[in-house]
Amino acid sequence: MPRVTEGLGEIEISYDVRPTARGANIMVTVHHLEDSRSQRVLWLLEELGVEYEIELYKRDPRTMLGPDSLRQIHPLGKSPVVEDGERSIAESGAIIEYLVGQYGNGRLIPAEGSDERLAYTYWLHYAEGSLMPMMLLKLIFDRLAHPPMPLVMRPAAALIALGVKGKFITPRLKDQLDFIEGELAKSTWFAGDKFTAADIQMSFPLEAAEARGAIGEDRPRIRQFVTRIHSRPAYKRALERGGPYAYA
Repeated sequence: MPRVTEGLGEIEISYDVRPTARGANIMVTVHHLEDSRSQRVLWLLEELGVEYEIELYKRDPRTMLGPDSLRQIHPLGKSPVVEDGERSIAESGAIIEYLVGQYGNGRLIPAEGSDERLAYTYWLHYAEGSLMPMMLLKLIFDRLAHPPMPLVMRPAAALIALGVKGKFITPRLKDQLDFIEGELAKSTWFAGDKFTAADIQMSFPLEAAEARGAIGEDRPRIRQFVTRIHSRPAYKRALERGGPYAYA
């Protein structure tokens, strides 16, 4: 089986290039939690044309957390996790890098050394490193503003939540979204004029931001981006495979 080696400074990463056509003997399993980041992984596999199986996990309707059974797959009990033969890969960015390297045959990733490749790497890490923390803080403090606690304590909790949101979360989230809006004015996709896996990585936080009312008419390019990704055939196929998804 042919192998590809890429140099990253003093580190070399080698991986097998496997067939990508449907029907090939590929044993990829996605441990998929409903309404979660793992929807991106299903979408990526559909874009690559890789056969895969889904192990679906439901959220607890009260806590909205994943089930304890996910801890049997990964010690942190998080999703997504992808199993490929004897390999088990967690973290969305790592999974995307692995699948594109293993099955992409040069697809969905810009050429090594190009400006587009640098942008691709940036957005692949930015999605979870910069944007999602702000989105999670917003979600937490939105809930804290209406906490499940004794009535006498609720005004104080709400006051704290509103203060943190007003002085810290909302201004910084606005900066992030304004930045993204400006970058999308420069090119159709995040890493240039061609669709890449970086766009898949950026999809979930922007879908979540739109669903939570953070993307208004004043950010038309983000809205257009979300509309474009939702129109892709592979995205629609992933929805059919993965089941209901609140952000589509």
